[in-house]
Amino acid sequence: MKILIFKVVLELAEEGGYVVYVPSLPGCISEGDSKEEALENIKEAIELYLEPIENPVLANSAEVAEVAVQPDISNEVTNLFRREGIKTFLMLV
Repeated sequence: MKILIFKVVLELAEEGGYVVYVPSLPGCISEGDSKEEALENIKEAIELYLEPIENPVLANSAEVAEVAVQPDISNEVTNLFRREGIKTFLMLV
């Protein structure tokens, strides 16, 4: 089984504990009372985020397509876009 490694950001929560998110996975966020708990919780959130959807609910006009991206190039471009404040939803290379 291939192991994926993600960089995560831990921030102190105002109400106590920690908020943790994965910058490379938009919307993948969790929390915990301690750093250790937050890190364990984000692992589960990442697994759920990456879990394939068997029967996605699509609008009538929606299409499903696959795209291939070179990871080293996409990461560089994604980081550049983040630094420049450019929002992207889909990028074909």
